[in-house]
Amino acid sequence: MAAAASGDDARAGDLIGAARDIARFVAPGSNHYRLAFGPVNVDALGAGNRAPGPQRLQRPRRTRRAARADAIIVAPATVNTINKWAAGICDTLALGILVEAIGKRLPVAALPFTNRAHAAHPAFGENVAKLRSWGVTVLLGPDIYPLHDPGTGSRYLHLFPWASTIEAIERSTTD
Repeated sequence: MAAAASGDDARAGDLIGAARDIARFVAPGSNHYRLAFGPVNVDALGAGNRAPGPQRLQRPRRTRRAARADAIIVAPATVNTINKWAAGICDTLALGILVEAIGKRLPVAALPFTNRAHAAHPAFGENVAKLRSWGVTVLLGPDIYPLHDPGTGSRYLHLFPWASTIEAIERSTTD
């Protein structure tokens, strides 16, 4: 799971709790920019982790052997994450994994959290379409989650549909 710095990653534990029921291993991740500007609650994220031994976030330059992912959830995904990912930019560990996942043809579900103005930018729409054409399930639209006006996102955090990412991964792995 990759949590971008969109403001709702503090509730990523909701997703991990749901994923725990279907996954043998849940390893939350976050890019180092998010860690620099405001820490992710690692204890809450790791609460659902079934991996043996303690898990901790490390500096991006340190290499470590990671568990092989069978599927990836990107939630909440920022406009920046979607745009960089579609451009193939690997300037963080999380983006490198996402870019690689497309080449590996792994099931990937992305759930953007953005406002109406950011979503209206032509590059965002084009990049969502690119990711979808490459097999990524991008959960975006009024039937998934309503776009909000700039500056009002915190009023809509409680509506963020974490479970839809689990359902999308389940569908993609049973098709």
